[in-house]
Amino acid sequence: MARPVARLTAELAFDARAELAECPRWDDRTDELLWVDILAGEVHRLDPSSGRDVAVALGRHVGAVAPRASGGWVVAAREGFATLDQEGSHAPLAAVLAEDPGARFNDGRVDRAGRFWAGTMTYDRSPGRGALHRLDPDGRVHVVVEGAWLANGIDWSPDDRVMYFADSLAGTVDAFDFHLADGLVERRRRLATIETSLGVPDGIAVDAEGAVWVAISGAGLVQRYAPDGRLLAEVDVPGARQVSAPGFGGRALDVLYITTTREDLSPSDLAEQPGAGGIHALSPGVTGLPTAAFAG
Repeated sequence: MARPVARLTAELAFDARAELAECPRWDDRTDELLWVDILAGEVHRLDPSSGRDVAVALGRHVGAVAPRASGGWVVAAREGFATLDQEGSHAPLAAVLAEDPGARFNDGRVDRAGRFWAGTMTYDRSPGRGALHRLDPDGRVHVVVEGAWLANGIDWSPDDRVMYFADSLAGTVDAFDFHLADGLVERRRRLATIETSLGVPDGIAVDAEGAVWVAISGAGLVQRYAPDGRLLAEVDVPGARQVSAPGFGGRALDVLYITTTREDLSPSDLAEQPGAGGIHALSPGVTGLPTAAFAG
């Protein structure tokens, strides 16, 4: 007999009112939740215990942030990869999209070998023009997956043998065989297809049991999938239908944080969705995996 799908509910933890909050990543060096407001061009550091949130404006769109092993952080900004220090100064690492102002970097994550992966998309959301890029610690950038529509969430299984990747407007979450030693992938197959009538898959996060949590934008929902594609649980996010990404945090990594957006919402939409643009949270009964730091 199939196991019933568990039902969980998140609560508003921080009323950020962000335009497009994304990329919740726990920084265990400071016990802070890193997150970005993509369209505002801001990198945020939230202390959940006090509610203190510190923002740094980059002056351009920014899709993802991660700790850097040598100090500070690494970001996937509009045109490429850059570093960010404690004082808020940022310096370019690789201007991948410098000649393509119609595209930007989106969500990203560091693997456990210290490489920073981030996807791209076009502003007009043209199909097939997105890609998944890998920034190695030596500063070289490689295109690993091409032909995406809107490259989005990425994460790895606890044993580093599988990479998961969401292409939002294709409505798919795929799995690849992953080789940690060289950062290569092969044997792409489907984990889940999200019907457009429900919403679109956005950011993802893998927990310590190997299950994949997928934000379903437009549905106010996060779904948890087993590695074989079975739906295990659903998290309702009341008051915010445009969920963008899940991420584990807290000192024990036992809190699931969920970012949401206010992008393109009308005043009447916002009245119906008072939690839009906020960061929501719950204790899901499982723990996450530590946030890896960029080694470059």
